[in-house]
Amino acid sequence: MVTTESVTIKVPVGMSKYLVTRNPETELTRNALLLYPYILNQTISHGRAAEILGIRKAELIDLYDKLGYSYFDMTMDDLDEELETFRQLKKAEELV
Repeated sequence: MVTTESVTIKVPVGMSKYLVTRNPETELTRNALLLYPYILNQTISHGRAAEILGIRKAELIDLYDKLGYSYFDMTMDDLDEELETFRQLKKAEELV
C-alpha cells in the first residue's frame, strides 16, 4: 500500500464533485493523469511515476494506453523509417 497525503488544489467549481471518489481504480487513474504532464515534459519517467503510484511500470503503461496515451511517441511512418535505417545498417555490416 502506498502512503498518501492530502493536498489542496484549485479547480473549477463544477469539477470538484468529480474528484471525490472512494473507488480505488478511479483514484489510481486520476492520480496517474495528474502525473502524466511530468512524464510528458520528462521531469519524471514512467518508472518513477509507477513507483509513486505503487504499481508496476507495465501496469502504468497499460493504464495510459487504455486512456489513449501511447508509450511510444513515434508514428508508423517514423517507425518504418527507423526500421529501414536499421535494415540498411545491418546489410552494410554484413558486407564488411
